[in-house]
Amino acid sequence: MAAPDFPEQLRDLIVASVEDDKAEGTVVLDLKGKSTLADYIVITSGRSARQVDAMAGHLLSKLKQVGLVGLDAEGTPQCDWVLIDAGDVLVHLFRPEVRAFYNLEKMWGVELPPDFAGFGAPAGDFLSV
Repeated sequence: MAAPDFPEQLRDLIVASVEDDKAEGTVVLDLKGKSTLADYIVITSGRSARQVDAMAGHLLSKLKQVGLVGLDAEGTPQCDWVLIDAGDVLVHLFRPEVRAFYNLEKMWGVELPPDFAGFGAPAGDFLSV
């Protein structure tokens, strides 16, 4: 498997991975041209610390398979909030109550998905900030 050539391909690989793991309320923030931090931020939730840990492990494995090196997941001991820096795409994996508390979407000027009451938001919403 070849390394992704574009941030969009990396974003799509990440979204597909978390969707395969039954993530809920996935939101993609498009920061291209607006921040030097990353081109995209993917924010999603798992139902439990165990699911968040599994999503992080699967995602790291898939990213390494496509040639990304030096990757690590921050926050894995508790798995309340796990951060993976994949270069052009930052990934935040949360337990629902932790996500609601920190509300990263609001920091970027975007509200939580309308039907996010912990769960139930449509996956893969792409939002521009």
